[in-house]
Amino acid sequence: METIPPKVNGKIFVIDHNFLGINGAIASYLIPHSSGAALIESGPGSTIENFTQGLAAQGYAPSDVTDVLLTHIHLDHAGAAGMLARSGARIHVHHVGAPHLVGPDKLLASAARIYGDQMEVLWGEFLPVPSRMINEVADGDIIQVNELQFRAIDTPGHANHHHAYIFADVCFSGDISGIRMHALRHIRLPMPPPEFNLDLWRDSQNKLCHEFEKGAFTRIAPTHFGIFEDTEWHLNEIETALDEVELWIEQVLPNDPSLDDLNEMFLEWTRERSLEQGLDPEQLDPYEAANPSWMSTYGIERYWRKIRGRR
Repeated sequence: METIPPKVNGKIFVIDHNFLGINGAIASYLIPHSSGAALIESGPGSTIENFTQGLAAQGYAPSDVTDVLLTHIHLDHAGAAGMLARSGARIHVHHVGAPHLVGPDKLLASAARIYGDQMEVLWGEFLPVPSRMINEVADGDIIQVNELQFRAIDTPGHANHHHAYIFADVCFSGDISGIRMHALRHIRLPMPPPEFNLDLWRDSQNKLCHEFEKGAFTRIAPTHFGIFEDTEWHLNEIETALDEVELWIEQVLPNDPSLDDLNEMFLEWTRERSLEQGLDPEQLDPYEAANPSWMSTYGIERYWRKIRGRR
């Protein structure tokens, strides 16, 4: 199915991967330059056809993408990086995540433990990225792509290999600024294993708030999904969501529920929270597709057992 992404501010194009047939679940951001285009996020291998059609709608082919900046290496963000690298794109990625793109066995094995026999349907083929096509990025690095300039901000909490990128007046925030779909004023936190860490997430949140307060960006663009101008509200809502999740964890986890019970309680809590914040019941499924609540259950359980429960 062809999707025609909206043009944003004449410079940034939103490419909708139409993940699982759902509009507005996974984005790549296309930024033209004098010799082609840069891309924020490759998207998964399962949506390459939709992605290619989205590029074509703006007059580009995969071979025109010279650089791909990955916020992190989870498969919904980086699964097609190998394909784009083999088409000539340089892949910019957190230095911790880079080795797992070159040799993805551990990354794929970890994902398979979570997604099981749904791996192929959800994520498709993952091609390794040739090491010569990788640029390892550290906190504060400036990435120059022809006349375009991006600045990386190390933002762990969702994953230890996570960067946000500031370009012009936009912060491409990956997953550290949550899941927000269809321009709704509702944000969920993606908290998958094995690296969800509430304390590190708060540190990253403070970093982004500081950057916003000093005028480094005015708009925010999470991968799930879109470019938003109500950035102050968005950042404040992330802080609120972190507080709400922490309170829920402190109320529930000390009782040592089974994983099945924990999952049932978290799914119900998430659903009720969404409805209380104004979502219609039919709007719940797209959020679940982009950020399955059961996956966050596993992340929360591991965080409590490995980190928080030791205090």
